[in-house]
Amino acid sequence: MNSVYVQRTIRFLLILAAIIAFILAIYFLSSLTYPFIIAWGIAFMMNPLVNFLQVKGRIPRAISVLIVLILIFGALAGLLTLLITQLISGTEYLSNTLPNHINNIVKYIENWITGTVTPFFNNLTSMFNNLNEGQQETIIQNINDIGANIASTLGNFLQSMLKKIPAFISWFPNAATVLIFTLLATFFISKDWYKLKRMAGKFIPIRFRRGSMKVYIDLRKALFGFIRAQVTLISITAITVLIGLLILRVNYAIAIAFITGIIDLLPYLGTGLVFVPWIIYEFIVNNYSLGIGLLVLYIVVLVQRQIIEPKIVSTNIGISPLASLVSIFIGLQLFGFVGLIIGPIVAVLLNTLYKANVFHRLWDFVIGQK
Repeated sequence: MNSVYVQRTIRFLLILAAIIAFILAIYFLSSLTYPFIIAWGIAFMMNPLVNFLQVKGRIPRAISVLIVLILIFGALAGLLTLLITQLISGTEYLSNTLPNHINNIVKYIENWITGTVTPFFNNLTSMFNNLNEGQQETIIQNINDIGANIASTLGNFLQSMLKKIPAFISWFPNAATVLIFTLLATFFISKDWYKLKRMAGKFIPIRFRRGSMKVYIDLRKALFGFIRAQVTLISITAITVLIGLLILRVNYAIAIAFITGIIDLLPYLGTGLVFVPWIIYEFIVNNYSLGIGLLVLYIVVLVQRQIIEPKIVSTNIGISPLASLVSIFIGLQLFGFVGLIIGPIVAVLLNTLYKANVFHRLWDFVIGQK
C-alpha cells in the first residue's frame, strides 16, 4: 500500500480520536462540574451589566456583581410570584365555573353512549349469540387476554411511577445544594472574571488564542442572540394571543396569554397544549362561535411561529434560516427540549470553525500540506 495513504489515514484517525476524546472528556467533566458550568454561563451573560455598573457607576466589582445577582433573581422571583398569582386567580375562576363545564361534558358523553355505543353493543351481542360455542369461547379468551395485558401494563406503569417518587423527593436537597454552589460560583467567577481570563490565556498557545477569539466572539453573539430571539418569539405569541382573546372577549385574557407565551417554549406541544383541549371543549358544548374563533387564533399563532422563527433565530445567531431550521430540528431529535439551545449553538460553532479555516487546516494536516 502507498505509504502516503497510510500516513494520511493515520493522521485522520489521530484527529478523529482527538475529537472523540475531547467530546468524552467534556461529557465526563460536565457531569461532575455542571453547577460551575451553569455559574459560568450566568456570569458570562451578566458580565456586560456588571461592567456597566463598575465603569459608569464607579461601583466596586464585587458590589456590582452582588447588585446584578439580586436584580436577576429578584426579577425571576417577581415573575414567579406573578405567575402564581395569576394561577391562583384562574383557579378560583375555574372552581366557580368548572362544575358546569363538567356537567356539560358528562351530558355529552351520556348522549354519545346512548345514541352510539349502546346500539353498537346491542348489535355485537346479537352477532355474538349467533356464533357457535367454540367461536364464543375464542372471543371470550381473546378479551380476557387483552384485559390481562392492559392490567399488566397499567400495573407496571404505576409501579415504575411509585419507584420514581423517592428519587424525585431526594432530588430536592440535591437541587438546593446545586443552587447554593451555583450562586456562590457565579459570584466568584463574575467578580474575578478578567483575572480568570488572563490566567486561562497563559495556558493557551498564542496561535490557537488568535483563532479561538473569533469562535468565542461569535459564540457570545449567538448565545445572547438566541436568548433575544426566544424572548422575541414568546413575546410575539403572547401579544397575538392577548389581542385575539380580547377580540373574543375571553375572561382572564392577560393571564391566559402570559401562560401561553411561556408554554410556547415547549417543543412540539407549544400553544397547542392550551388551545387544542379548549377548542374541543367549546365544540362539545356547542359554543361554535368561540370554538371557531379560538381555532382561527390558534392557526394564526401556529403559522406565524413557523414563518418568523427561522428568520428571527437566524438573524440573531448569524446563520441562514434553513441552517437554523435544520439545527433546531436535529437538536430536538437528539436532545429534546435542551436541543432548542444546543442545536443552533452547534450550528454556529461549526459555521465559525469553517470561517476560521479550522477545517481547512485539519484537511491540510491530513493530506500532509504545511
